[in-house]
Amino acid sequence: MTITETSVQARPSERAAGTPEYHEHVVIGAGVCGIYGLHKLAEAGEDVVLLERHEDLGGTWFKNRYPGCRFDSESYTYGYSFSDELLQEWNWSERFAAQPETLSYLNHVAEKFDLRRHMRFGCSVTEARFNEETGTWEISLADGRLYSCRFLLTALGLLSAPVPPRIPGREDFEGLSLHTYDWPTEPLDLHDKRVAVIGTGSTGVQIISSLAGKVKELDVFQMNPNWCAPLNNSPISSTEMKQIKSNYDSIFAQCAQTPGGFIHGPDRRRFADVPPRERRAFWEKLYAEPGFGIWLGNFRETMMDEEANAEMSEFVADKIRERVDNPAVAEKLIPKDHGFGVHRVPMETNYYEAYNHDSVHLIDLKQSPIEKITATGIQTSERHYDLDLIVYATGFDAITGSYDRINFIGRNGQTLRDKWDGGPTTYLGVQVDGFPNLIMLGGPHSASVATNFPRAIEVSVDWASDLLSAMREQGKTVVEPTGEAEADWTDHIRDLYQRQLLRKAKSWFTGYNPNIEGHDRTRYLIYAGGANRYREHLARVAADGYPGLSMTR
Repeated sequence: MTITETSVQARPSERAAGTPEYHEHVVIGAGVCGIYGLHKLAEAGEDVVLLERHEDLGGTWFKNRYPGCRFDSESYTYGYSFSDELLQEWNWSERFAAQPETLSYLNHVAEKFDLRRHMRFGCSVTEARFNEETGTWEISLADGRLYSCRFLLTALGLLSAPVPPRIPGREDFEGLSLHTYDWPTEPLDLHDKRVAVIGTGSTGVQIISSLAGKVKELDVFQMNPNWCAPLNNSPISSTEMKQIKSNYDSIFAQCAQTPGGFIHGPDRRRFADVPPRERRAFWEKLYAEPGFGIWLGNFRETMMDEEANAEMSEFVADKIRERVDNPAVAEKLIPKDHGFGVHRVPMETNYYEAYNHDSVHLIDLKQSPIEKITATGIQTSERHYDLDLIVYATGFDAITGSYDRINFIGRNGQTLRDKWDGGPTTYLGVQVDGFPNLIMLGGPHSASVATNFPRAIEVSVDWASDLLSAMREQGKTVVEPTGEAEADWTDHIRDLYQRQLLRKAKSWFTGYNPNIEGHDRTRYLIYAGGANRYREHLARVAADGYPGLSMTR
């Protein structure tokens, strides 16, 4: 895929002090997406370097070390599919692997394909500026180092910009306090500690489940409850792993046909055609099975029709009431502002049972809001909580936050941050008008945002690789979308939201985060049409010669 142009910058050995280190391609981010993007370019013999701000690879799976951290994709659907040899040699120990195992897997991939030689760690990108005269990107790091490239590929991560809560006095607390994203590398001994967890999203649910009954006191501060469902995790035996290895082709083919990129696809029966008793039996079956079946293997109408969603929500509400001993606590754990599945469903292990421990206390912040953090704990409108550790499970500036933290400057000095102030605009979730040769891998408006991540990013990376190959064949060196194509795609994204109950969600799917100023309004961040439909869009654009993209020398 090498573009046959004379490099506009000297090679590293020829550089004078203070001049950029040039590579034809620069990838930002060494998470699941960046690792595959790097592999694809390196395998083709491209001149590529990967810049990672942390001290090692892994992205989400390097930073999120909090107790209970694991993914909700079936392990064997989460690994890369590009190498049969890799598939056959790696054994997953659990149906849903924990963080340490996933990080070990990513390190194994990097070692196997000799990717570390292309990686540079401790490289925090602060600015990337497009030079219109040379047609290259000029990249500045926090430590003063400079890089430049022709093609800048971003694999910044969907949930990599942590956000602390906007609570007065956070700096006054004299005990240990941390965001879940910054959990220490070494395990914390918490058995005799008084711990608070602020936030009950997916991360909060996992850490609360893990700490319940294992710490002296656990105070859970909940603003809005989420609908959760059992993960139903279990070990994978050697016999089952052998069967999985023999069926990878059909497993990945099944994932490719589902909207979520998982093995779970929607039930094609009409909700109204199934009698209520049969619907209930179907839901009982899904609730007892592993993974996202209860959400993604359900009737399609549960995500689109108010009445169907209300009936499904009441089924899950009854499950919560069955699992929580205290009826008053159970009612506080049942969402009243949205239906089941409208937000991404946290998959849990004994989460609701956590509240049956005498040492676990649920504080409803709508009834008793936090007034401030003090030197010794948390003061609410009703009382003070003495604490040893405060855990902020307050989420992330999802999807666009990692882009906002880098000053991307395109044509005519326009910043991406300003352009996206009212919400992202893209073409295919891959490029942005006015920012030539900036190729987003897993960015906003792409399928990877709301689906089984590795399945979607392989599609995006492969498509970007084919685009660069087509440019080489045509002798082109600059690519960017037209304004019209970008506007049409962004309108398409908005239209997809309007067809689903998702349009009413106050979640990171809609860019909502009360801890971020200005993020209390709907922003259209995800491709809500399904991973299979998104893949078809990309394939059609490639087959038609990349309409909507302007390619020049």
